[in-house]
Amino acid sequence: MKKKLFTSKIKTILIVAVSLAILTTVIVAISAGTTLSENLVGTLLQPIRSGVAALDRQAVQIYDYIFSYEALEAENAALKKEILDMQADIRSAQELQRENHRLQQLLGLADEHEDYVFESAYIISWDASSWRSAFTIGKGTNQGLEAGMCAITENGQMIGLITEVGANWATITTILDNGLEVSASVAASGYTGVVQGTYQSEDTQLLRMNYLANDAILKNGDQVVTTGSPLYPKGLLLGTITNVSQDETGVAKYASLKASCTLADLEQVFVITEYEAK
Repeated sequence: MKKKLFTSKIKTILIVAVSLAILTTVIVAISAGTTLSENLVGTLLQPIRSGVAALDRQAVQIYDYIFSYEALEAENAALKKEILDMQADIRSAQELQRENHRLQQLLGLADEHEDYVFESAYIISWDASSWRSAFTIGKGTNQGLEAGMCAITENGQMIGLITEVGANWATITTILDNGLEVSASVAASGYTGVVQGTYQSEDTQLLRMNYLANDAILKNGDQVVTTGSPLYPKGLLLGTITNVSQDETGVAKYASLKASCTLADLEQVFVITEYEAK
């Protein structure tokens, strides 16, 4: 047997509650000067009005959030650009500082060799070959450069020779290239020979000085410099001796050299366009 949902007692309570609500509404309407129908409609519409007001507040909050998000996003983008600009300024300042240091060193070299005329240039690319050491600079015949001219560092260390040249570019083959031979001498003793690159690993930067006299007395740490030629002046530093051995023929010696300049650190070079051959 099903249990009745509403007992007579509950029904009585509900009727009394509804009657009281209606009576209260009538009293409030009379005291406020509104009609009963207006008050009833207002009472019925109140939940709807409350819902609409809640939705309106939520819409305003969503709009404020979207507007604030867009403003923050724009501000963030502006800050990122400002940071990038500042970083670019710092890089430019650092580059100018390095260039200023190099030029100061070069000024000292120019004071020692008043006959030298230089053309400065920046490296724009490196040769990708594993057996050849060369790079390209951003100046060429338009700036008076020619094949055969010598490139050095600001400290007078020989880097290499121009082997190819265009209107606004030139390729410099370095002293580490096995195909480039440079006449040289040991500064301390005057022993002469020919310096060229080796096929050692890229990080060793070794040179080899061939055709040294069999009775030559050499020691580690001796400096090796250019002897001079129509292509490059005398006295440019090539490297220092690290080892001396008998060559394959047994009638001469050769010396292993550590290159004086570190190619990996190069970004600017100085081409000697004029000098007095001695």
